[in-house]
Amino acid sequence: MEYMNSIVRTSVRILKVDILYPFFPPSIGMDSNHQSNYKLNKTEKKFLRKQIKARHTLLRHEGIETVSYATQSLVVANGGLGNSVSRSQLLPALEKCGLVDALLMPPNKPYSFVRYRTADEAKKAYITLNGKEIVDDLGQKIILYLNFVEKAQWKELGLQALPPGLMVVEEIISSEDEKMLLESVNWTEDMDNQNAQKSLKHRRVKHFGYEFHYENNNVDKDKPLPGGLPDIWDSILEKWLKEGFIKHKPDQLTVNQYEPGHGIPAHIDTHSAFEDEIVSLSLGSEIVMDFKHPDGVTVPVMLPRRSLLVMTGESRYLWTHGITPRKFDTVQASKGHKSGIITSDVGDLTLSKRGIRTSFTFRKVRQTPCNCSYPVVCDSQMKGTPPSFPGSAREASQLEQEYVHRVYEEIAGHFSSTRHTPWPRVVDFLKALPSGSLVADVGCGNGKYLGINKELYMIGCDRSQNLVDICRDRHFQAVVGDALAVPLRSGSCDACISIAVIHHFSTAERRVAALRELVRLLRPGGTALIYVWAMEQEYNKKKSKYLRENRISQGKEEISSGAAVPESLVEQVPDVGSQDAAGCVAALTDLQEGGGHASTVTKAKLPVHTNRTSFHSQDLLVPWHHQGKPGKDKAVGAAGPRDPGPVFHRYYHVFCEGELEAACRTLGHVRLLQSYYDQGNWCVILQKL
Repeated sequence: MEYMNSIVRTSVRILKVDILYPFFPPSIGMDSNHQSNYKLNKTEKKFLRKQIKARHTLLRHEGIETVSYATQSLVVANGGLGNSVSRSQLLPALEKCGLVDALLMPPNKPYSFVRYRTADEAKKAYITLNGKEIVDDLGQKIILYLNFVEKAQWKELGLQALPPGLMVVEEIISSEDEKMLLESVNWTEDMDNQNAQKSLKHRRVKHFGYEFHYENNNVDKDKPLPGGLPDIWDSILEKWLKEGFIKHKPDQLTVNQYEPGHGIPAHIDTHSAFEDEIVSLSLGSEIVMDFKHPDGVTVPVMLPRRSLLVMTGESRYLWTHGITPRKFDTVQASKGHKSGIITSDVGDLTLSKRGIRTSFTFRKVRQTPCNCSYPVVCDSQMKGTPPSFPGSAREASQLEQEYVHRVYEEIAGHFSSTRHTPWPRVVDFLKALPSGSLVADVGCGNGKYLGINKELYMIGCDRSQNLVDICRDRHFQAVVGDALAVPLRSGSCDACISIAVIHHFSTAERRVAALRELVRLLRPGGTALIYVWAMEQEYNKKKSKYLRENRISQGKEEISSGAAVPESLVEQVPDVGSQDAAGCVAALTDLQEGGGHASTVTKAKLPVHTNRTSFHSQDLLVPWHHQGKPGKDKAVGAAGPRDPGPVFHRYYHVFCEGELEAACRTLGHVRLLQSYYDQGNWCVILQKL
C-alpha cells in the first residue's frame, strides 16, 4: 500500500507541473511556486487516480500511448460506443470547445478519439470536459477522462461484401400494412389454440403451417398444423412472387417478437428441413443481424424496419446468422445509409436504440433430402453420425485416434500457420526457470515454446508425426510420443509444460493418467505448468479472447491497436450473463471424492460446437475448417472468403472451475503451487515433492 501511495505522490508532483493535470495546467498561467505549493483536495485526488488508471489501461490493453503535451487530438476514455455513449451525445459537448475535425468512435470500444482544428481548442476541451458527467443512452451517468495523443488512430476492417445469395429489400410494405400485420398477431389467445404459440426464454414465438421444434431444429413433416398460413398473407406473398423477390410460395411461418436486449444465437437453418429460400420480414424496429462465414469473417447487416431479408445459396446454407442480445446497435450515422453492411468507418458510427421488433420468417418445408453444394455442413449429406461418448478405455482410445490424432495429422500445416504467438504467462514460466534446466514440452505442436528461452535444454513430444516434422524443420529437438507414455526417463526433467493437451483425453481416468505422466518425468522439486480449455469462456464479467476474436482481414487507418480492452476503462459495468456450468458438477464432485472417475452418460452423441460461442456441454466436437493451401494465412481479403475446404472435428473436454485442481489433488507426492484463469483456460503450476 505504501508503495502505491508513493507512486501516486510521485505522479501528483509530476502532473502538477504538466499539461496532464486538468485543474491547474501551466497553460492557464499559474507560476511554478503556486504549482508546487498547491494541495490537492479529496475530489481532485480521486479524479487524478482515475485519470492515471485510464491512461495505463489504454496503454496496457490497447497500445494507445498518451503524451504529456497539448496536441490537436484527444482520446476520450468512457466516451465510446461500448459504454452506450452515442455520437449525438458526445459530439455536441466536444463542439462547445472548438471546431471538431473528426470524431472517431470504434465499434464496441469504451473510448473514442477527437481531433480539433487547433491544439488550443483541444486544450480547452481537455480542461473543460475532464471529469465531466454525461448521461449515456441507458440513462446512466458516465464520467469522461481525456488525454492527449499524437494522432486520432484506429485500424479499419478490410473491404466487405454481402454474403453471396443475400438480399435486403427496403420498404417492402407500407406503414399501413405494417400496422395491420402487427395487429393480426394475437399474442393473448389460449395456448390450446390450433396454432402453436410458445414463450421462449428471450422472446415470444408463434408457428403456422408446421411447428418448428427448437430441441432438434426441425419440423415434423407428417404433422402440419391445422389452418396453414393466415389468409392475410396470401395477397402479399403472391405480390412478392410476381415481383421476383421470392421464388417459392412458403408453407411454414414463424413469428418472433424481440424485446430490446434480446437476440437469437448464431445458427444455420437445418438443410434437411427447409428448401433453399429463407425469407424474413422485419416490422416494428430495425435490427443489425450478424452473418458469419466458417473462416471467421463476420458481416454485420442492417435490416431496416419494413425490410425483407432473402437468404439463398451460400448465405442460406453456409453462413450462420444471429442477433447479438443488446439494447443498442452500432450503425452508420449517415442519414442516407439504411440497409446493408455496417462499414468500419469509425468516423461514421453511432448507436441506435432497439425497439420491439417482430419478425415474420417464411420457409418452405423440404420433402426430399438436401443435395446442396455444401456437403461439409449439410446434415443430409454428412457421412455417418457423430460419435458417442466412450463407455470403455478401448472406446476412449478409438475416439481420440479418430477425432484427435488423425485430425492433427491432416491439419498439421494449416494448424501450425495459426499457432505462432506464445502465450505471455507460459513465456514467463519458461523464462523464470534456472539456466541449464531440462524441460519437456508434452504436446509441443509446432514447437512455438521450444525456442523461447535459449538458456534451457528443451525437448518436445507430440503424437503427430507431421507436427514433429515441423519442429525439426525449425531445428528444435522433438520426438513422436503419446502423452500417456512419454519416451523420457522418470525423474529426468527439471520442468514440464502441457499447453492445451489434456483436454483432448476423453475420460477422467485418462486425463488423470496424463497428469500422472507429467509428474513421473519431474525430478523432486521440479515443476509443471498445465493449461486446459475452460468451460467458462466468460469469467469475472469479461469475455475470453476466443469469444471476442473476429478473424477479419484488417488494414489500418493510421495505426493498429493491441489486445481487447475491458468493457469500461475506470468503471465497473453490470454483469451481462455468466456461463452455465451446471454440467460440471457431477465430474467435479466425483473427482473431489477421491475416485478420479467422472460420471458419464455412455452412448450419448457428442454435440458439435458452434465456433466462437459459449460452451453448453463439457464433452464436444469442435470444427476445424481446413484451408485448401496449408500454411496460408486465414485472413480474408476484399475478394471475400475462400471456398470452404474439408471440415474436421476435434474432440475436447472443457474443464469447469475447480476440476483441474481436483484432478491434481488425486495425485500423490504433488504440491499445487498456483492455479489461475488465463484467457479462457484453467491453469495450474504443480511441484513434485
